[in-house]
Amino acid sequence: MLFIGLTGSIATGKSTVSSILASPPHSLPIIDADILARKVVEPGTSGYNAIVKYFGPTTPDLLVPVTEKMPADGVDGKGRPLNRPALGKRVFGTSEERVKDRSVLNGIVHPAVRTAVYKAILRNYLKGSWAVVLDVPLLFESGWDKLSGVVMVVAVKEPKVQMQRLMERDPHLSREDAQNRVLSQTDVRLKARRCEARGKGKGVVVWNDGSKEELKTTIDALLKEIKGNSPPWWNWICLLCPPLGVAAGAWVYWQNININKRWREMEMDEKAKL
Repeated sequence: MLFIGLTGSIATGKSTVSSILASPPHSLPIIDADILARKVVEPGTSGYNAIVKYFGPTTPDLLVPVTEKMPADGVDGKGRPLNRPALGKRVFGTSEERVKDRSVLNGIVHPAVRTAVYKAILRNYLKGSWAVVLDVPLLFESGWDKLSGVVMVVAVKEPKVQMQRLMERDPHLSREDAQNRVLSQTDVRLKARRCEARGKGKGVVVWNDGSKEELKTTIDALLKEIKGNSPPWWNWICLLCPPLGVAAGAWVYWQNININKRWREMEMDEKAKL
């Protein structure tokens, strides 16, 4: 089964691409890390309890307010849901304190999400899916690119386009809040360069500065090429012969380790020239 690692940055159109891939004629299963990240911090989960314990004492509005429909202990007695805008202000930004808080939050959420992703991969493998999309905002940072046969980065060439889309999507954000969210993630142009450095057939950059129709045309063409390089019959052979599937997965993993090694060497060479 081919793993298509899908990533980008905030407000670059990754969710739109994910929707296109999930819809006919592609109908690919999507493992959305953002959705899983919400599930693993729902009231009553260990992730929720850890967040409340760490951030609660210094973030009075960490939980949604008490209302007639939202009792103090939550609708099911497990606690009120997290107030995401309030939590976002604690972790988005470039100051030392924000970076530390973001690291703590990632340390709580990422392990739980990783376990959920592995379970979803296994389910789709047993269903015989020829490919599955790993929709992960921090694909490179969390190491999921090592499992991906193909990495797809959704990017925009102009930073102002990214800011404009973010503020249109989330009008409650101030310009400063929007800028902090953008700066808290790796520059999407850098992600695009890293994707291209993977080589032909292993990394594709989807430039999304145009219309949704143009984006769909681009995705359709890319999927046709990807499917040609990894046909469904190959997945069935791997499914019927598990040792072959394991060997194929190990080969992809080994290739990606070497790809990442070359990327780090490229980064070091560029820094040495400065």
